[in-house]
Amino acid sequence: MSSKRKSPDFVLFITVMCLLVIGMVMVLSASEYKTLVYYNDSFYYFKRQLLWSVLGLIGMFYMINFDYKRLRQYITPILAIAFILLVLVLIPGVGVEVNDATRWIGVGPIQFAPAELVKLCIIIFTAYGLSRSRGRIKSFTAGVLPYMVVMGLAALLILLQPDLGTALSLAGIVIVMVFAAGARPSHLITVVAAGFAAVVPLIALEPYRLKRLMAFLDPWADPQETGFHIIQGLYAIGSGGLFGLGLGQSKQKFLYLPENHTDFIFAIIGEELGFIGATLVIMLFLLFIWRGLKIAIASPDPFASLLATGITAWVGVQAFINIGVVTGSLPITGITLPFISFGGTSLLFTLVAVGILLNISRFTTTR
Repeated sequence: MSSKRKSPDFVLFITVMCLLVIGMVMVLSASEYKTLVYYNDSFYYFKRQLLWSVLGLIGMFYMINFDYKRLRQYITPILAIAFILLVLVLIPGVGVEVNDATRWIGVGPIQFAPAELVKLCIIIFTAYGLSRSRGRIKSFTAGVLPYMVVMGLAALLILLQPDLGTALSLAGIVIVMVFAAGARPSHLITVVAAGFAAVVPLIALEPYRLKRLMAFLDPWADPQETGFHIIQGLYAIGSGGLFGLGLGQSKQKFLYLPENHTDFIFAIIGEELGFIGATLVIMLFLLFIWRGLKIAIASPDPFASLLATGITAWVGVQAFINIGVVTGSLPITGITLPFISFGGTSLLFTLVAVGILLNISRFTTTR
């Protein structure tokens, strides 16, 4: 190992471990009744989340000691594997359909979501490309467009699953990275405007997406159907008050709030741990973003800086969307809360990405 290496960023590591522990506890609390009813095992989801957590931590510690510079050697196979997996998941018999969406590849009892790996692959590819073409970043066609095309192709394949939330989060991550690389604001405004113009017909052409948008504008217009998620989520958060009903005391988890252990787990946090607990979780995410950006700024080379920016944006954008949806601040879209929601593939690759970020922190010039 190089003598220049330091110990990983301790504050970032502790922040992630706190979020992970909170996630394990809340997955158990939110899912215990549902899994007892459907699987006769209150620990059904918890045991699976624990297994993925262990695998994720192994991946994280491996990447802490895997020199991030070596990732540049694998850019082509990394990107190729990402797109192959996105195509495979759409093939009947290979992709696993759940709730009218085909987002997983089944391998025995294990379901693998390729889109989570794709996020990491696109981040590595974009960081590498931007770091090599910093002189062209002011040009739209040479410095911005290539990364938007690659991201757009990946987002299109993800939309076919369909998964609008993941596609939007991927777009947000890449836009943040291109902005950090020094792209002209006018170019990014053009990209965002074009993206918005593309999303509008996607929403209008899919009845369920249009219903979700209308439910966001007025959930009480259809409280038993399209507005049900939002209303039940707000009931959960509102009933928590300042200090919450107490850990394990949620009422909404008794099959009232759908997806209470995945997309809407933040509502259960608000119900059981109250405003104090929900604020603590938000503060931990803000602390993660601060440490991640601090690492990006102090990184020793452009590739490391942009890679750290992308990983930080991944967690930040996804947390922002998830919490925004649960609190009724954004239209409903299925996206997990990093480190906390139940979801094996998401947890695994997010922890692997954190390992890369912690590895970069070992080379930073200042603390």
